[in-house]
Amino acid sequence: MTAPQPLRDRALDNLQFIRSAMERAGSFTAVPGWGMVVLGGTALAASWYAGSLAVTPVDGASQNRWFWVWMFEALLGAGIGVAALLYKALRAGDAIVHGPGRRFGLSVLPPFIVGALLTYVLWHAKQLALLPAVWMLCYGAGVVTGGAFSMRVVPVMGICFMILGTAALFAPVGWLAWLLAIGFGGLHIAFGMIIARRYGG
Repeated sequence: MTAPQPLRDRALDNLQFIRSAMERAGSFTAVPGWGMVVLGGTALAASWYAGSLAVTPVDGASQNRWFWVWMFEALLGAGIGVAALLYKALRAGDAIVHGPGRRFGLSVLPPFIVGALLTYVLWHAKQLALLPAVWMLCYGAGVVTGGAFSMRVVPVMGICFMILGTAALFAPVGWLAWLLAIGFGGLHIAFGMIIARRYGG
């Protein structure tokens, strides 16, 4: 026969369970870890392919090809992310249009919309070298603001994107492909695996 668990230990266990339950009730936990890993894989493929297309003022055709590779990756990544998020939310029974899910979506969207508008303006102005910084800064800002209603690791990922975006503002043009690969590829894979292991899928 084993000795009964001391009352103090049981109280601490119950308190931890209650705190965890309250945290989950007030936060959006359907951020898809494995979906982010897949998204990171496609971003690495886009980085590899677009890396051979120089983002320099020398060759306009190469600039346009580089731009459209990343536009295709943005659409593909958005599709993967939304599908994985919906799948995880439905499987976990998390609401998308109410409560934390609604607050998460409303917080993420404004920086993403700003990023899309700046992309259009900079593309027309032929200032493509500024796009990696704008993309990572706006994406990171969206992840940070949305992460306020999600797991603690999510805003940390957003801050990492913003750090890389800041570096891209001042980095030589030759570094931009690497920074995009580290950001949209490496960070998504690393944080996706953390989320998948700690928060289930």
